[in-house]
Amino acid sequence: MKRSSSHRLVAHGRTFAAGCVVLLLLAAGVWSSWAGAHHVVLAKGREHGTMVVTACGEDACTGSFVPDADAQGRPVVTIERSVAVEEGDRLPVVVKPGSGDVVRTGTAGFLHAWVPLGGALVLAAPVIGGGMRLTRTAWGAGIAGAALLTATFVAL
Repeated sequence: MKRSSSHRLVAHGRTFAAGCVVLLLLAAGVWSSWAGAHHVVLAKGREHGTMVVTACGEDACTGSFVPDADAQGRPVVTIERSVAVEEGDRLPVVVKPGSGDVVRTGTAGFLHAWVPLGGALVLAAPVIGGGMRLTRTAWGAGIAGAALLTATFVAL
């Protein structure tokens, strides 16, 4: 049976709308991830060192900063609270320029910074599969997002 032009138009409109939703989800995931990830990815020339966690609140943990090389030690720096951070932990960190905030580095820090993108990939997968009818791409996006989230969980 031949499809009418209006049926094809509706199908293309659905695909376009689903594509816009996927694009919005992935853009939001990258944007959220890049806020912390750029300190880890583009860490050359920044202050590297180790943070010794001394106290944790609801949103942040504080501790002292011991530099690796030419940086100055700091008595108090702050890191965003994570499930994997406890008092007494020693974390490799990089200092955000112009602040007393630090971001975790290394493999665990890199993966943790990209968690929002992993979540966005998992959320986008059903939209790709159902709205755009691209089942293999949907499976790929879902598996990639789940793999990123799992790797982060294991690394932390």
